[in-house]
Amino acid sequence: MENIRITFIGCGNMGRSLIGGLINSGYPANCISGVDVDEAQRLLTNNLYGIEVLDNSADAIRGAHVVVLAVKPQKMKDTLQPLREIFIHEKPLLVSIAAGINLTALAHWSGEKLAIVRAMPNTPALIGTGAAALCANDNVNDGQRDMAESILRSTGIVVWVEDETLIDAVTALSGSGPAYYFYIMEIMGKAGIQLGLSKEQARILTLQTALGAAKMALESEHDPEDLRKQVTSSGGTTERALRVLQEGKLDELINKAIHAAFQRSQELASMLGGDKQA
Repeated sequence: MENIRITFIGCGNMGRSLIGGLINSGYPANCISGVDVDEAQRLLTNNLYGIEVLDNSADAIRGAHVVVLAVKPQKMKDTLQPLREIFIHEKPLLVSIAAGINLTALAHWSGEKLAIVRAMPNTPALIGTGAAALCANDNVNDGQRDMAESILRSTGIVVWVEDETLIDAVTALSGSGPAYYFYIMEIMGKAGIQLGLSKEQARILTLQTALGAAKMALESEHDPEDLRKQVTSSGGTTERALRVLQEGKLDELINKAIHAAFQRSQELASMLGGDKQA
């Protein structure tokens, strides 16, 4: 990505996480610029990363090879439409990280023949451990796919999906997923306190256990089911606890929750960008 100019429209948490990820991975700050209507966000981003941050999108996107769209979904249409003529003339790759806005709507608002990649990152990207899924329209070439992947990979892992409807599944699984784990950690910590541990003891033991389990699963050649069986001794404490979870049909409950998130993602996508005329 040498000498590729990247402009971020929107320098909130997710936009800044990607800017920081790129710079931390060695990408030159003088090849990155930002835009934000909020003066506080502009100052914060400039102070953190030393990049130029403007308040005018039209000025910032001229000459950019890649424009990352990191504004709120509700503001996407109003952000893109005034820039349409510049986009059509400059022909940058657009990378949208806005939830719920589909490729058809993005193209309609910015230019039908533009190369556009839609990304669904999650909040652990803020600390460099994110998971993102990407989907490209037919105008994206191999080099542009590599550029989009490099930007998102700077804050975690990346997978490509060829069917855009799978973005809703990604949203339900990994987009909302951190909250599921936070909730489980919350419950475990409270149980530890009930059993006599201090709040801090319960907290640190719960968090380190979650981290260790995730790290083991990532680094192991075995899948989570095999790992669970390996750490479950017959007649032991783990077996007793798992039996309670299984009898309570935890698997069905989590499956139902993820399907509910999937359905809501589809509803929000329809409301925000399913109708390109909206």
